[in-house]
Amino acid sequence: MVVAIDGPAGVGKSTIAHMIAKTCNFYYLNSGSFYRAYTYLQVQEGKDPMDYPSVLETAKNYQLFVKNEHIHVNNEDIEDKLHTPQVDAVVAQVSTYPPLRSYVNQQLRKISEDMDVVIEGRDITTVVFPDADLKCYFDAQPEVRAKRRLLQQDEKQDYETVLKQIIMRDEIDKNKEVGALQVAKDALYIDTSYLTMQQVCEKVLSAIFALKSDVNR
Repeated sequence: MVVAIDGPAGVGKSTIAHMIAKTCNFYYLNSGSFYRAYTYLQVQEGKDPMDYPSVLETAKNYQLFVKNEHIHVNNEDIEDKLHTPQVDAVVAQVSTYPPLRSYVNQQLRKISEDMDVVIEGRDITTVVFPDADLKCYFDAQPEVRAKRRLLQQDEKQDYETVLKQIIMRDEIDKNKEVGALQVAKDALYIDTSYLTMQQVCEKVLSAIFALKSDVNR
């Protein structure tokens, strides 16, 4: 079973996906972590992250794998290095590069073969897994998302800066040449602005259980 979750930054996708994976014993994948990892590795090599073909070459030189829901490279857990301001500042632009998106999508599909997975990102329901068993789209007001993102960051930034980054990221995501952020016609739409993560989780779990019930009839 594939549960696909899309939505802009700061709507709770990762938190809910983790909760779903734990409750249902599904494998968790975050497409954004792959783009973040390749951006981080490009910077670590002293190369320009805005040189997109170079980022793709860097990506092909590393073997990423997911262990305990964390991204690893060369047996090193790099999960805590993926959400720094340095990565945040450029990852949205890096992820617009069509050949890199195609490369990441191939990996995601390969990892997900013959498994129960919950996967989240920006174009999971529309491009990566258009035939997912359950499609969800989470949304929330930019101001709410900015406050959430502030709480997640180790290196604190001011609210106005984070809000501007959120709005800019939304524009980039919605206007990508390939893999633009959009609501799939058959997606379960949930505005998470004033819901607890548990309330959102319960809505998704209800949909999963309903699907499983239909299959078992």
